[in-house]
Amino acid sequence: MADGAALWRIARDSKVLDLNSSYSYLLWCRDFAATSAVARDGHGVPVGFVTGYVRPDRPDTLLVWQVAVDEAYRGRRLAAALLDGLAARTVAELGLTTLETTISPDNTASQRLFTSFAERHGARLEREVLFDTDLFPDGPHEPEVLYRIGPLSATAG
Repeated sequence: MADGAALWRIARDSKVLDLNSSYSYLLWCRDFAATSAVARDGHGVPVGFVTGYVRPDRPDTLLVWQVAVDEAYRGRRLAAALLDGLAARTVAELGLTTLETTISPDNTASQRLFTSFAERHGARLEREVLFDTDLFPDGPHEPEVLYRIGPLSATAG
């Protein structure tokens, strides 16, 4: 739970992610720690994270909610390492076979991250619009494209 404030700051400073309330990051660190991962610097301070949850209606699927890395640590493949580690752990511990995320069309860094993840794991990647622009009630928002990657296996990666 203690990491929630740091994750909120990293998400805010990314200037790319939809920022949730600080309260939601505190809850996330409490309730979804088993399906999330945090990278730390040499002093134990969080410098990156991947948050996710198991979809209630698809218990074999990890939905990755957000991925962010502090600006000072970008370019070191930290996001890829976090994602690979989280996938390996949830496949082994929870038997998950599929990873999903949504990405807006202008987020090329996330598109590259998840496309290369699928390639590294020898998994199929399917894309489809999950939430179109007109579904967002709070102003202009790009569509959210669902990336579905699988099947994953304990030996992939």
